[in-house]
Amino acid sequence: MSSLATMARRTARTIESGTPAHRDRAIDGLRALALLAVPTGHWLLGGFTLSSDGALHNASPLGTFAGLAPVSWVLQMLGIFFLVGGYASVLSYRRRKGSTRAWLGGRLARLGRPVLGVTAVWAALLPVLHFGFDVPVDTLRTASTLVIQPLWFVGVYTVVTALTPLCVRAARRLGVWAAAPLLGSVAAVDFLRYGPYADAVPSWLSLLNILPGWLFAYQLGVSWGEGRVTRRHAWGLLIGGAALFAALLLAFGYPASMVGVPGEARTNSHPPSLLVLALAAGQSGAAILLRDRLGRLLKRPALWAPVVVVNLSAMTILCWHQTAMLTAAVPASYLGEVPGLVGAPDSVGWILARLAWMPVFAGLLVLIGRYARGFESPWAGTGPGRRTLAGLLAAGFAVFALGLA
Repeated sequence: MSSLATMARRTARTIESGTPAHRDRAIDGLRALALLAVPTGHWLLGGFTLSSDGALHNASPLGTFAGLAPVSWVLQMLGIFFLVGGYASVLSYRRRKGSTRAWLGGRLARLGRPVLGVTAVWAALLPVLHFGFDVPVDTLRTASTLVIQPLWFVGVYTVVTALTPLCVRAARRLGVWAAAPLLGSVAAVDFLRYGPYADAVPSWLSLLNILPGWLFAYQLGVSWGEGRVTRRHAWGLLIGGAALFAALLLAFGYPASMVGVPGEARTNSHPPSLLVLALAAGQSGAAILLRDRLGRLLKRPALWAPVVVVNLSAMTILCWHQTAMLTAAVPASYLGEVPGLVGAPDSVGWILARLAWMPVFAGLLVLIGRYARGFESPWAGTGPGRRTLAGLLAAGFAVFALGLA
């Protein structure tokens, strides 16, 4: 144990010595926190039931324990992720040496490679698991849905990143208020789909919230990076976001959970409702206010080192964390019900058992990440033929996962 501690201290010192003095540790810390909230939320609030034919199906403890909804408020940190994404993007955009097109191409390639990698690998795995190990088709469909579930975020983030030049112009002209029209747009759509005319409104109208809903926090981040968000603005975001959040819950009947609950007709996140933006506003205000304090805290090498490791593996964590959970759950399904892993998530015992499984999922993710991190690096040795094959496999997997096959 002492040798491991010595190695950890040595690694922390090495990372500390290699960190440039100008590095914004608070931004990296916030990004790492938001990243880790994604697997934590999916692992804690996602479960499996076992059908009579031995297939796995998605379930959630939120269906039984509505009182767990506040946990989803803490773990839904995509607002923070988009905030720091906007902040980092505007700094990178300002430092670019080439054209705007080249800058966007480089950033979008870094997002696309890991997504293409995980979907192509799973496309190749599906026939092997079904025909080689007799894994039921329903289990494979459940697994595919879980794998692709977090990847919608990458697609939205790609579009939002492509809008960075427009966001910069808006921030320079309007400052923090550049995000206000986005909030108003989501509020208008929510009024139409949940208000007195809801029965006459087509269901597709909710899709209009996708872009402004997630662009809201990104635009705040761009304005922050442009120096147009003061502490007074941050307090306004924190207090105003909290007040709007409380009003939507208590007076307007919004669902309490920030994630979808099986069997519920309404969901806050897909697409984002006004409640998501209220939470993002409050979180953004708190993050901006706490930035300096967090930056000082992360000057400690022992705290800074894990932040660096998480940021270096950001896309690997996002793309492969569901695979880590499935690596434990699919084999366990052959044993029948396993507490906290396979079986209805409808008891306190299940919750306690799931907490015990969390370190196992984390260990599996670390193991998978040792090999999957290669997808985050440039594919310099990969020719057009292999890239085309990976693209075709990824497209086939997406079709299967979305239930169109």
